[in-house]
Amino acid sequence: MASFIERMCLYLVLSVFLSITQAVDRSNFKTCDQSAFCSRQRALKPGQSSYRALLETLELSDSHLTVQLLNNNNKVLLLLELYRLQGNMTRVKINELKPIKPRYEVPDVLITDPPTELMSVVAQDEHRVVLSLGGEDWRLILSAQPFRLDIMEGPQVLLSLNSRGLLAFEQLRIRKDTISHKISSTVGSMWDKIKSVFSSKSQTDTEKAGEKEDTEKHDKEKVSEGEEEEAEEEVDQPGMWEETFKTHTDTKPNGPSSISLDFSLPGVEHVYGIPEHADGLRLKNTDGGDPYRLYNLDVFQYELFNPMALYGAVPVLLSHNTHRTMGLFWLNAAETWVDVSSGQGSSEVPQTDVRWISESGIIDVFIMLGPRPNDVFTQYASLTGTQAFPPLSSLAYHQCRWNYNDQEDVSAVDQGFDEHDIPYDFIWLDIEHTDGKRYFTWDNNKFPQPKDMLQGLLDKRRKMVTIVDPHIKVDSSYKIHTEIRSRGYYIKNKDGGDYEGWCWPGNAGYPDFTNPEMRKWWASMFAYDQYEGSMGNLYTWNDMNEPSVFNGPEVTMHKDALHGPWEHRDIHNLYGFYVQMATAEGQIQRSGGLERPFVLTRAFFAGSQRYGAVWTGDNAAEWGHLKMSIPMCLSLGLVGISFCGADVGGFFKTPSAELLVRWYQTGAYQPFFRAHAHLDTPRREPWLFGPDNTALIREAVRQRYTLLPYWYLQFYHSQRTGQPVMRPLWVEYPEDIATFSIDDEFLIGRDLLVHPVTDEGSSGVTAYLPGNGEVWYDVHTFQRHDGAQNLSIPVTMSSIPVFQRGGSIICRKNRVRRSSSCMENDPYTLYVALDSQGNAEGELYIDDGHTFKHETDKQFIHRRLSFTGNSLSSSDLSPDSQFPTASWVEQVNILGAQKPDAVTLTTTDGGESSVEFEFDPDTAVLTLRKPGVNAGVNWTLHLR
Repeated sequence: MASFIERMCLYLVLSVFLSITQAVDRSNFKTCDQSAFCSRQRALKPGQSSYRALLETLELSDSHLTVQLLNNNNKVLLLLELYRLQGNMTRVKINELKPIKPRYEVPDVLITDPPTELMSVVAQDEHRVVLSLGGEDWRLILSAQPFRLDIMEGPQVLLSLNSRGLLAFEQLRIRKDTISHKISSTVGSMWDKIKSVFSSKSQTDTEKAGEKEDTEKHDKEKVSEGEEEEAEEEVDQPGMWEETFKTHTDTKPNGPSSISLDFSLPGVEHVYGIPEHADGLRLKNTDGGDPYRLYNLDVFQYELFNPMALYGAVPVLLSHNTHRTMGLFWLNAAETWVDVSSGQGSSEVPQTDVRWISESGIIDVFIMLGPRPNDVFTQYASLTGTQAFPPLSSLAYHQCRWNYNDQEDVSAVDQGFDEHDIPYDFIWLDIEHTDGKRYFTWDNNKFPQPKDMLQGLLDKRRKMVTIVDPHIKVDSSYKIHTEIRSRGYYIKNKDGGDYEGWCWPGNAGYPDFTNPEMRKWWASMFAYDQYEGSMGNLYTWNDMNEPSVFNGPEVTMHKDALHGPWEHRDIHNLYGFYVQMATAEGQIQRSGGLERPFVLTRAFFAGSQRYGAVWTGDNAAEWGHLKMSIPMCLSLGLVGISFCGADVGGFFKTPSAELLVRWYQTGAYQPFFRAHAHLDTPRREPWLFGPDNTALIREAVRQRYTLLPYWYLQFYHSQRTGQPVMRPLWVEYPEDIATFSIDDEFLIGRDLLVHPVTDEGSSGVTAYLPGNGEVWYDVHTFQRHDGAQNLSIPVTMSSIPVFQRGGSIICRKNRVRRSSSCMENDPYTLYVALDSQGNAEGELYIDDGHTFKHETDKQFIHRRLSFTGNSLSSSDLSPDSQFPTASWVEQVNILGAQKPDAVTLTTTDGGESSVEFEFDPDTAVLTLRKPGVNAGVNWTLHLR
C-alpha cells in the first residue's frame, strides 16, 4: 500500500512538470512582498542612515583599513573593512563586530585571495577620512556621520555607497521568548565585554592622538557609556523567526539575518548583468514592481520580460556610459533581490541607484572601476577566473531530446544525419536512459551494450552526453545511494536526519556538494571502472541542480536544511556551482588529467565559467523565446559565462517549420548550439519538416562548422582574458550611445556582427552597423556597407544577416564533414576584409582540440595574420610553442580589393612562387587559389 501511495504522490507531482499546455504558475514562486526579509528591507526608505563610522577606531595596515560602524538606533557595532586591490578594484566588507555565531562567508568562488595594494590616508578630520587609491586623482572618501563612502576621480564622484542610507544589517540574536535567565545573563556579560573593548579602544586611540580636546574625549566616553540606555528595543516582526509559504514552513532557527546596501552611480543610465532573468539586456527600473531576484529555481516554461528568479544567479552588475564602465560583484550566495532605480541625481545629472538585499551572510562587495569594458572583464576574471577552454567539438552541433528511446533509436538518428548530409558532434541521452532514474547506470533493456553504442559513435568521431542529476534515488540496492548514506554525505534536514525530497526517481536524497570530501567521491564515480559502460567519448549534463525538489518550497530545498554547520539558506545559489565543479573534476581525473572536460549545467553562480557550459533552461517553442535567447546569453557573457546557448526549437510546445528554421539560424551563431525537445512533443530531427526546410537547416549548421576555427579562437581569448565571446555592440563601441540598448543583434568576438531573423513572416530586418568611418561586409554577398548606419536588409527564409568588420581576417574551414574531428587536418580559407585604409588583421589558433597539452607542454600554434601595404603575411605570436599540423591555406578571399597584376608567395626558406588569382569587379573580391602553404609556418603573399 505504501508503495502505491508513493507512486500516486509522485504521479501527482510529476503531472505538473509533464504538462506542456500551460506556462509557469507564478503562484508557486515568491514575490518580494511574500518574502519576509525582502519586504522588511524594502520597507526601509531612502533617508539619513542610522549608521555612523567611529573614526577613532580606524586602523590602517599594509593590506587594508578597518573601522567600526555604530547603529545609532540599536547600538550594534559592525566592522567595516576596506581593501585597495590590484587592477583598479576596491573591496568592501561589512560584518558584525562580535556576532553570537559566525556568519557565512562564500568560499571557493574566488580563485585566490585578491592581492592588495597600499592604501594611504591623505586627509582626515573628525568628519571624514580621505584615502588614496593610487595616482593623484583617485580618492576614497569615508564620511562618518552618517556613514558613507564615495569613490572619486578628481572632482567627479564615480560611485557612492550608502548615500541613500539603505545600509541595514540584521544582527544575529537569541529569540526573546526562549531566553532563559542564564542565557540572558551570558549574553549580557558578552555585551558588557564588547562595550568594554570598544570603550577601551576608543579611549586608547584618543590618548594616542594626543591632539583631541578634553571636551571631545568626554563626549566620546559619554556616548559609549550611554549606549545601553539609548538603544531602541528591537521589535520582532512577522516572518523573522518563522515563515510559511503555501504549505511549507521555514523554521528560521537563527532568526533574522538579512543585509542591505545601496550604491549610487552618478551619470549612469544603463546597467546590465545580474543574470539569470528572461528580460532585456538593459536592466529596467524596478520602482513600483518587484526587484530582480537571484535565487536558483526550477522554473519551467518561464515568462518573458519578468524579474523573477530562474535557474542561475550571478550577482554581478555592470554600469556603462560614454566615459566609463564599472562593475559591482556582490559576493553572497543566499537569496538576493536587486532594486534598480534610474532617474536624475543632483544638478539634473542622470543617476542609477542599485540596492542589494540578501537573506543572510555578510556584505562582501568588489567595486571594479574599469574604466573600459575590457578592463572590467579582466578585473572580474582576476577574481573568479575565466571561461574554461572547451574541447573544440563541444563548439559544434549537439542533438538532444527527452528522450532517445534505445540504442536502435540512437543509431537511427545518427544515420539520419549522415543520410541528410548534416554534420553533428554530440548526441544526448536524458533521464530515461538510466535504470529507473538511477544515475551512473543504464537501462539494460533499452541500452544493453552502451560501449558498443559509444564505439559506433567513436568510429565516426562523434560523442555522447548522458545526464547525471544530483538527486539520488533512495534505494538500498543502489550503490550510489548506499555509498553516500554510509559516508554521511547527504544534506541533513533540520532535525539531523538525511534530507529527502521528491524528484524524477521518486524519493531522493541530495548529496552535500559543499563538502569537499563529497565532491572528491563524486568525481571518482566518473572513472571508467566505476561508471560502467562509459568511455572517453561520453560527457555529462548536470540538470535539476538548483536543486530541484518537486515537493519543496518553490520547487526547491527547505532553507533550514543543513550543510554541516550552515543552513541551506546560506549556500543555496552555490549548490549547482559545486555540482558542476565536482563533475568536471571527475572527467579530468578519469583521463589522468589529460583531457579537457565538457559539462553542461542548468544552475550556476559566479565562477561557474571555470567548469563548462550553461543553457537558458526550459524555454518554449515561441517567437518570443527565440528573441529572448539573445539578451539572456549576452547578459551571461558580460558576467564571465561565455559558453551559453538556448534549446533550439524550444523545449516545450511544437515549433512551426518557420520557427524551427529561424531558431537553427540563430543558434548556429550562439556559443552553445544544441537542439532539445520535451518528451511529449513530436519528433523534430532536422529532416522531418520537408526537403526545403531540411536544406535550410543543413545550411545553417554547415555555416557553424565552417566558422569553428573562429569560434575556437574566441574561446581561446576568453580563457586567457575573460572577454565575452558573444558580446553586446557597446562593448566594442563604448562611446556610441546608439548601441547601449541594442539586444536583437550581437558581436562574436570583435569581427562578426549577427542580426538573426526572429520575427514570424519577416521580409526584412534593420541592422545597426556601428563605427563611424568603419566598413562592414555581408559575409554571404561580400557587399560593402559603411558603419554608423541603420541598414535595411530584405530577407528570405535562407537569410542569416551576418557581417564581417572591415580591418579583420577570419579563418574558416569550408570543407564540412560529418563531425568537427573529421575536419581536423582540412585546409583553411582566409577571409580578408579590408578597412577604409586597405589594412586588415586577424589570428589563427590551432591545437589538438581536446587535451591540456596547450597548457602543460605548449603544444599549439598561434599566428598573427596581417594585410598591409598590399602584402598578406603570417607570423608567429608564440615562438616558444610548437604543434605539428597538416592543415594548409587553400584559398584567400580579399574583400574590398583592387585587381593586382600578379601575386607571389614567399616563405621563410626563401622560396618564391606565383599564385593563381581571380578578381570579381562587381563585388571587389580578389580570390587567391591554392597558395598551398602550411598553416603553421611563416609566409607572405605579395600583390603587385
